Amino acid sequence: MTQIQAVIFDVDGTMVDSNDLHAQAWADALHESGYAVECQRNRQLIGMGGDNLLPEVASLDKDTEPGRQISKRRSEIFKANYLAQVQPLPGARALITRLRDEGLKLIIASSAKADELEQLLDIANVGELLPERTSAEDAAHSKPDPDIVQIAVERLGLPASQAGMIGDTPYDLQAAHKAGVRMIAFRSGGWSDADLAGALAIYDTPADLLAHYDESPIAREH
Repeated sequence: MTQIQAVIFDVDGTMVDSNDLHAQAWADALHESGYAVECQRNRQLIGMGGDNLLPEVASLDKDTEPGRQISKRRSEIFKANYLAQVQPLPGARALITRLRDEGLKLIIASSAKADELEQLLDIANVGELLPERTSAEDAAHSKPDPDIVQIAVERLGLPASQAGMIGDTPYDLQAAHKAGVRMIAFRSGGWSDADLAGALAIYDTPADLLAHYDESPIAREH
């Protein structure tokens, strides 16, 4: 198996505990516009961007006026009501530091909007460690489409076979596989091992991967 030379990171559910809060923000925004979509339905789709979530829960195209309005309100509601509740996941900064010390290239590939992404990385206390980023604005389609991951691979300047991804949802896994990238999964996003089947390995949190780093698929040969 080709040695992993670079790591592509998801953020929500991977570095910060935010998936439930995103689901609630979507529910609030949808309800404001007359769509009675339960939070749990949204929760099953967190990890997708609005371009994929809105057609699933409300049969809406994100680029229609109602779709744009709901997406805008979700962002406003999340920042106003829920962002302050987001907590970093244990070991996020320590894991990033270890990967950097090992000489791996690192890049973010998130379906979040750029301004939200910046705030989430600050909460995880990793912003200055991860200057290379791709976000919703960089890709035509969000996860589970591979666009964001493919752009990250291109920016790394390596073959996809030399990159690994760390994420927490089946949508990360689908996007990674479509892009030819192997993935390590975290349970911290709220998904079961069955949902994450196909990952190289599954850990609870960044701290759990760090604790088992030397036996992990990402450990470098010395």
